[in-house]
Amino acid sequence: MAAVDLTTHPGHLARRLQQAHHLLWNTMVSEEITSPQFAVLNTLVAEPGLDQRTVGERVGLDRSTIAEVVGRLGRRGLLDKVRDPEDGRRFLLRPTAEGARAHKKLSVRTARMNHIFLAPLSAEEQARFLDLMRRVADAAEGLRDPAEPLVGHA
Repeated sequence: MAAVDLTTHPGHLARRLQQAHHLLWNTMVSEEITSPQFAVLNTLVAEPGLDQRTVGERVGLDRSTIAEVVGRLGRRGLLDKVRDPEDGRRFLLRPTAEGARAHKKLSVRTARMNHIFLAPLSAEEQARFLDLMRRVADAAEGLRDPAEPLVGHA
C-alpha cells in the first residue's frame, strides 16, 4: 500500500497547528500559564461566579482536566473558590485581583500572538478559517458521546 498524503488528514494538520500554537504561546504569551488555564481565567473574567462544571463546558475541558486547571490557578492565587450559598456541594469560581491583572496582561499578549499565528491569511480568510474551525470543533464535541449518531451518516 502506498503512503498516504498527510496534508489531507485533518488530525495531522490539527496537530501541526497545535505544535505551532504551543511554541508561540510559550514564547509570546506565557511559560507559566497555559492556553487552557487562560481560557478558564478568561471565562471567569467574563462570568465570575460560575461553577467548575459550567466553566469546563464553556471552554471544552473534561471533568478531570478542568479540576486540574482550577487547582493550578487556585494555587497560583489567580482564582478563588467559594461555596455556593444555594448548594453547599458546589463551589463558585471567581478571579482574584491578581487573576484579573494576569488576564489583562495575557489578553494583550494573546492578541499579538493570534495576529502572528494568522498572518499568512487575509482578514477575510482569517474570518472564514476561524468559522470553519469553530464548526468542526462544535461538531467534534458531539463525537464524545458514542451513542449519538454521526451527522450526515445513516
